[in-house]
Amino acid sequence: SAHTCRECTTTRTDYMMQQTMMRVKDPVRSIKFYTGILGMTLLQKIDFPAMRFTLYFLGFEDKANIPEELKERTAWTFSRHGQLGAEKDKDLSFHNGNNKPMGFGHIGISVPDLAKACEYFEKRGVTFVKKADSGKMKNLAFIQDPDGYWIEILSPQHMVTLMSQ
Repeated sequence: SAHTCRECTTTRTDYMMQQTMMRVKDPVRSIKFYTGILGMTLLQKIDFPAMRFTLYFLGFEDKANIPEELKERTAWTFSRHGQLGAEKDKDLSFHNGNNKPMGFGHIGISVPDLAKACEYFEKRGVTFVKKADSGKMKNLAFIQDPDGYWIEILSPQHMVTLMSQ
């Protein structure tokens, strides 16, 4: 609604949303999903042995653009948009936020052709929460990653149509 959109009270054009952290049970399985199914690139892995966790930074980036030198790569990584974090405790599990109690909802990925993307996911055995032709909102789909996090798959053209109804 127009009432929820407000003008910014400060000019912060130098700020950006840099990351979303998701806890995952099995980083190898999750990285395989996000790189092999969704086509992301593993940008950098940062270990924190004393705190017993590792950060895995992923994004839709060309590998050729990733700096080789560690300090340069770290600065570059933290200037990208998006991150997945990981934990390795075998008994650890997470609430995905989509059932009670509600919390984190989902990430969204824009694709040029929704039907082709959904066909691609189906062929690879990806779990669908909602298919593009089901539910009240047509022309968008939700899939799950290996930890049960929801990923909205949408086409910008379909969203324009949906918003103009």
